[in-house]
Amino acid sequence: MKLDTKVVRASTKPDKTTGAVVPPIYQTATYVLEEVGVDKGFDYTRAANPSRQLLEEHLAEIEGANYGICFSSGMAAVDSVLKMLKSGDHVICSDDVYGGVSRHFNNILVHYGIEFTYVNTSNPDEVTSALKKNTKLLWVETPTNPLLKITDLNAMNKIAKSNNLLFGVDATFSTPIFLRPLEFGADIVMHSTTKYLSGHNQIIGGSIHTNDKDIYDKMKFVQKTIGAVPSPFDCFLTMLGLRTLHLRMQRHNENAIQVADFLENHPKVSRVAYPGLKSDPGHSIAKEQMLGFSGMISFELSGGIPSGKHLMNNVKLCLLAESLGAVETMITHPATMTHAEVPVEERHARGLTDGLVRLSVGIEDETDIIEDLDQALKNA
Repeated sequence: MKLDTKVVRASTKPDKTTGAVVPPIYQTATYVLEEVGVDKGFDYTRAANPSRQLLEEHLAEIEGANYGICFSSGMAAVDSVLKMLKSGDHVICSDDVYGGVSRHFNNILVHYGIEFTYVNTSNPDEVTSALKKNTKLLWVETPTNPLLKITDLNAMNKIAKSNNLLFGVDATFSTPIFLRPLEFGADIVMHSTTKYLSGHNQIIGGSIHTNDKDIYDKMKFVQKTIGAVPSPFDCFLTMLGLRTLHLRMQRHNENAIQVADFLENHPKVSRVAYPGLKSDPGHSIAKEQMLGFSGMISFELSGGIPSGKHLMNNVKLCLLAESLGAVETMITHPATMTHAEVPVEERHARGLTDGLVRLSVGIEDETDIIEDLDQALKNA
């Protein structure tokens, strides 16, 4: 079965009872058991639910994974992975990681004795230099949020395997349509299903995918024990969004290429980060390991925060919002929004300047998006 067909049909079958094409929502907390001691797979929805199981199986097929586990948010998924570690363990993490991840690592998990080192994972030498005897996990974002750095997954896999590290990849920006990290040796792939996978700004969710039965069993135990699970209705909505994922990603990609080209040639834009541009430092690696470049663009305005604010306060079509990956074009100012809690010195050291703007290019007509940015830039 080809990927586009899997996206639409992978695990969905007509309902056995009614023949309904769209699977029903199993909006229940508990289940009647036929007799004591007989396990038919469902007893309490925190442990398992047919709507969630359907989503997990569907996502796993699209990802090319043996197993899928869904959580109530992307951060719940990340936290569940880190629960496989213990006090004294060390993690090497991409330096340009999502602000919520670094906040969780630096302000919560460090209190449990876990160490973190942030490096530019686009440079394998930096990863190798950061290795310690107690390093247990290599955590990579590619493309990163928000600078869109590209990491060579084959190179990371070699480092991870030669040092007996767990290798995890956050592939939220790329989706399984454009990148499937398990094919490059990753042990774990994480997605914020809030973003492209559901695609319509209607749910919060996360997922973990793996081919390793031991990892799967540990993740299922954490999922059941902690209870950070998506509701049956959220799973239903995510399934509805998933079935057009391949079509949406193609349009996101096509639009982003046009918008990135416009921005790169605009006099008020000093720099554009988009792996689909030949000028982007990650272009060659992205072209090798990705089937498309997705819809995320970051660009820098020469005027810093004032210019960024003026731009965002003057857009009309683009939505000023702290999310991404939906059908609507959304614009974000990391310095004052998504990464506002990152200390200024650290933010600047990571390249998150005050003039940086993150754009999630939607599936509207690309000329409307460009015209909106153009008129807003005139006032920036």
